[in-house]
Amino acid sequence: MRDKKIVVWFSCGAASAVAAKKTIEKYGADNDVRIVNMPIVQENSDNQRFADDIETWIGRPIERIFHPKYKGDAVAVWEDRKYMSGVNGAPCTKILKKDLRHIWTDEHRPDFHVLGFTADEGKRHRLFVISEIPNVIPVLIDEGITKGDCFGLIKDAGIILPLSYRDGMPNANCDGCVKATSPTYWNLVRVKRPNAFKERAEQSRRLGVRLVRYKGKRIFLDELPPDAAGRPIKDMNFECGIFCELPRK
Repeated sequence: MRDKKIVVWFSCGAASAVAAKKTIEKYGADNDVRIVNMPIVQENSDNQRFADDIETWIGRPIERIFHPKYKGDAVAVWEDRKYMSGVNGAPCTKILKKDLRHIWTDEHRPDFHVLGFTADEGKRHRLFVISEIPNVIPVLIDEGITKGDCFGLIKDAGIILPLSYRDGMPNANCDGCVKATSPTYWNLVRVKRPNAFKERAEQSRRLGVRLVRYKGKRIFLDELPPDAAGRPIKDMNFECGIFCELPRK
């Protein structure tokens, strides 16, 4: 492959970081490889420290882009749409990730896209190709790299993972991701990110959004017992990105 424009969608997660590294190694000499990140205001600030470290590791700049109206602010999206999350998904993902990806793609017209689909996410990759973008290069899948491998490669490079991972979160999403319904997750947020928990509880109560599922019923965050628990964090994944709405296999 030569003289093609390839965009790697970097989400501040380990998999997309390794995908960027592998894409540059494999295609960077003969093609225009762009690394693009869509920062969200509510993400932990350590995400951008991680992005800076990845820039050094891959030897390429990471472009930060923002929605022209909402400027990466999920709280503003929820307030404007009077909706945070539910059966119709999360508007923050659609507007700040998916719609913004379309805006950038329409302007720059890349030949190929690369995302952090790992070797253990073959079904998600296939669904994404069918429903979203056909011209995806499955860099990690082609090399048999799993999500666990990605963590190992980042560690071997001497790079510290984002604080969200180190604090036990299942991903590097926003502090208090509204796509989550697990009492285990939300009580971890209550402990590790008390301000985010308070903000989500206040806004969701005001907008009438029951974010957490407890004993088979949706309840408000401020109704969640502090000792409530569901399935372990390690079994969860509601990763935020332009493909987070796709089901896992």
